[in-house]
Amino acid sequence: MAFPHVKQGVILLSLALSLAALTAAGCATGTATVLASGDPVADRQRLMKNNGANWADIQHKVKAGNVEAVAVNAEAIALHAQRIPLLFPQGSLNAKSKAKPDIWERWPEFQAAAKNLENRASTLRDQALAKDAAAVQATVATFGRDACGTCHTPFRVPTQQPAQPRS
Repeated sequence: MAFPHVKQGVILLSLALSLAALTAAGCATGTATVLASGDPVADRQRLMKNNGANWADIQHKVKAGNVEAVAVNAEAIALHAQRIPLLFPQGSLNAKSKAKPDIWERWPEFQAAAKNLENRASTLRDQALAKDAAAVQATVATFGRDACGTCHTPFRVPTQQPAQPRS
């Protein structure tokens, strides 16, 4: 046993090659890990709640003058936006869904709205990373209308506001 590290190196190399072979086999067979519940309505509602939480965090950070910290939230929204069309398979309407049938009737517009959200969130991320406070504030000021609104306005049933009590 003059060279015990050689034996360890051979074991590590064998493990690495085995892992590479398993990964290649998984890719070749088309298997993929999907992080979803199987209920597209529940999955998209969870994604949108996460977007809402990221948006609220962005607004708090901007108000606090911490524009650079906005980047992580904007990146999360941009990544979520890429998944949006995947969460709207044909026929995925139910009583819990706030999606309008217009989504599937105007599918290219819906996809463009998701891409718009991704692009605007990516722009916000880049502005935050550049520490450009004025640009971040300008983007945040119009983000709801120009990013979220391009999808929510035409493709989502408005949420009911609670009735105000009469005085």
